[in-house]
This record gives sequence, structure tokens and C-alpha cells, in this order.
Amino acid sequence: MATLFIADLHLQTEEPAITAGFLRFLRGEAKSADALYILGDLFEAWIGDDDPNPLHREIAAAIKALVDFGVPCYFIHGNRDFLLGKRYARESGMTLLPEEQVLDLYGRKVLIVHGDTLCTDDTGYLAFRAKVHTPWIQTLFLALPLFIRSRIAAKMRAGSKAANSSKSMTIMDVNPQAVVDVMEKHHVQWLIHGHTHRPDVHTLMANGEPAHRVVLGAWHAEGSMVKVTPHGVELIAFPF
Repeated sequence: MATLFIADLHLQTEEPAITAGFLRFLRGEAKSADALYILGDLFEAWIGDDDPNPLHREIAAAIKALVDFGVPCYFIHGNRDFLLGKRYARESGMTLLPEEQVLDLYGRKVLIVHGDTLCTDDTGYLAFRAKVHTPWIQTLFLALPLFIRSRIAAKMRAGSKAANSSKSMTIMDVNPQAVVDVMEKHHVQWLIHGHTHRPDVHTLMANGEPAHRVVLGAWHAEGSMVKVTPHGVELIAFPF
């Protein structure tokens, strides 16, 4: 019995090794899981479910095969693929979740999020996030021709990279009080998230008791997952 969590694969055609590693993971470790949760940034960018990128079809088919095998797959949007919609969810067999979800796993309550909303010191990013999550802006963007959306997305990624290069590592990490606040809001002692690319298990106090924040790593040079079983919670790095 095990439930698996992954995040921040940033799949793109330019990184075939990561894609190959993910496909092996779906055919291997994931097939023995009770469920698989993807906590955002599965893709490096997402400009609409109508994007004909062959990589998207390949990944959808692989996830659907896992779901058809009997392992449900759940998805929380990240800051890179927040436009991933119901059409792709149907194609891949994934169930879309809200940005904050509490799970009851083997008697343990666990809160899962992507993680970007916890970076409250990065006020510039949060202001940008609020804009791009505005429904009418998303509707307008998705109505544009695909090639225009692609150009806009490329400009936004370049702008984000330039902006992040001048920010301190502290600003781009989670705010400790934001972590406590969200855990107390949901009355949990366990939080699993991605986004920061800083895999670790942190101990803190929440709800007047010891609590734990487990951070998934990004799939750059190796894979990263969290395995929750009746016996515990484990952060695992593994080769592609």
C-alpha cells in the first residue's frame, strides 16, 4: 500500500531524458501505487489543450494507460501549466483538483498544494499570478491563434527567468508563516508541495503540535517522489 506524489517535471521536447524517465516511472513504480498525485508543473509550459504537440499526446496516452491499469491519477495545477484544462484531463484520465486539497491517507491527514501560493514574500510574482488566473484573461488568451499564444508564452518565460535571476533565494522560497497558516486552516500536521525545487523534510509547529513539510524535488538530473504508506512518509530521489 503506497500513494505517490511527484511535481516539477517541466516536460518539454528539448529534454527527452526526463520524458523517458517519466515514462519508465509510469510503467514501473507507479503501477504498484494506490494512486498517483502530480502536484503541478508537469509541463514546462501549457498554452492550451488544443496544442498539437506530440509530446502532450504521448504523455496523455501513458498516464491513461496507468489509469486504465487501475491506478487513479490526480493533478494540481502548477505555475507553468495552470491552463491545463478538462479536455486534456479527459484525454489523460487525470482528475483535476483544487489548488489546496486535503487527503486522508492511511489514517494520516495530508494537505497537498503546488507551492507557489506559499511564496508570499515574492509579491511581484503573486501580483502576476493573480492577473493570469483571472478568468476573462484566460478566456481571451485561449481564444488567440496558437502561434500567437506560443510567442506570448515564450516571452513570459524569458521575462520570468530574467526576473528570477535578480531575486534572492529567500524571496523565492516559501514563507514560514504562510506554511503554518495554511496547515492550521486545514487542521493538518503534514504538507506536501513542490515548486521551490528544494527537496527536503522540514519540521515545524502547527496547530500547537509538531508538524512536517515535505518538499518534492524537480526532475532535472534525477527523479523525485514522496511515498506515503501506512508506516510513514518518505522523500525519495531515484535515477531516470
